Amino acid sequence: MLDERDRKLLALLQEDAGAPVAVLAEKVNLSLSACARRIQRLEESGHIVGRVALLDRDKMGVPTTVFALIKTAHHSDDWIALFSRAIADIPEVVEAHRLTGNYDYILKIVLPRVEHYDVVYKRIVRKVELFDVSASISMEVLKSGSRLPVDHAE
Repeated sequence: MLDERDRKLLALLQEDAGAPVAVLAEKVNLSLSACARRIQRLEESGHIVGRVALLDRDKMGVPTTVFALIKTAHHSDDWIALFSRAIADIPEVVEAHRLTGNYDYILKIVLPRVEHYDVVYKRIVRKVELFDVSASISMEVLKSGSRLPVDHAE
């Protein structure tokens, strides 16, 4: 079970995974060694699955976001594996979700410009058959991030 210090540590690490342990220890009122042990325990328990650097999309040259909604006539395990492999090889596809409702999948695609969507689209359809694809361009980001709420963690 996680306690409030664990949750606070998780929240702090989501803000800055590179924060020195001494700074984190001070913020959660622990000794340096006790804080380091807690972080290690959170990694070993799988609460922390990795640490990453967040990059500036404009500076990386991919400021445009397109969401592709996909329908397929195929739902076999083999087709899903083929589709998963096809999108795994495309770095512009940064998220993919299987859905309920009218569409089967949604892809979040980051691009240098809208016109580059056609390049990504063709890479996908060369590898896997799709029934229907509807793409929407994000006009404005209202909220974005990778931080998860820590209050529900067990």
